[in-house]
Amino acid sequence: MIGNWSVAHFRARFGGAGGRSAPGSSAPVTYGLIILCCLVFVLGPAAGLNPAYGSGEGLIAAQRAYFHRWGVVPAELFEGAPRAVLTPATALFVHGSWVHLLGNMLFLYVFGAMTEERMGRVQFTLFYLGCGYLALLGYAAANDDSTQSLVGASGAISAVLGAFLFLFPGARVTSLLPFLLFLPLRFPAWVVLPFWAALQWVAAGRAAQGPGVAYLAHLVGFGLGFGYAWARFGRPTRVKAAPAPAPEGENQP
Repeated sequence: MIGNWSVAHFRARFGGAGGRSAPGSSAPVTYGLIILCCLVFVLGPAAGLNPAYGSGEGLIAAQRAYFHRWGVVPAELFEGAPRAVLTPATALFVHGSWVHLLGNMLFLYVFGAMTEERMGRVQFTLFYLGCGYLALLGYAAANDDSTQSLVGASGAISAVLGAFLFLFPGARVTSLLPFLLFLPLRFPAWVVLPFWAALQWVAAGRAAQGPGVAYLAHLVGFGLGFGYAWARFGRPTRVKAAPAPAPEGENQP
């Protein structure tokens, strides 16, 4: 769950030269994903707003059934059932609580817009879905006997962070640090995001199997995102130079 990070980022701005436009000026996929996740949450049982799911014990039972149907259940995923194979994709749009939803959507809003602008709409959509699927699949493979449902967009958003780090290492990120009395400080992405990844690594080593924060999915997603950005954008494009035209005095008759 992205909202549980120890370092909370609220705004990022490209710190380089060149007069780049403000982040998010053209990021319909990012905003569409945010709207879709919010609609799915509000209409589902976790929000507690849909009377169709009842209340009290009935609502809790509906939530469990909903997460089991649309979330990733590692023990069922590797049994080969067609429905279970789709759950790493459907789980990306399901969230367990308001805090879970708002935390994830905040980070997608901050880091997704600039990444989408750099990649392009179609490529960003495939990147987001593909890395999100693989991140949840990686978590399930490491916990293949777990019967707990895993939901949330954290793996996909972590991939966005990995790509953002490679594409915009000098972007200035406004952060609130708990151990500094939550004073807003600005750091470059190359400082903030590796620090976050290190925290996920430590937390993953200490986390017990079961529900809660899927730190391993964060790490898998982050690595996939960074690796994809490096493979796709890391090599300079070679432009074959056309031969310069000969001076007029050297033209042959």
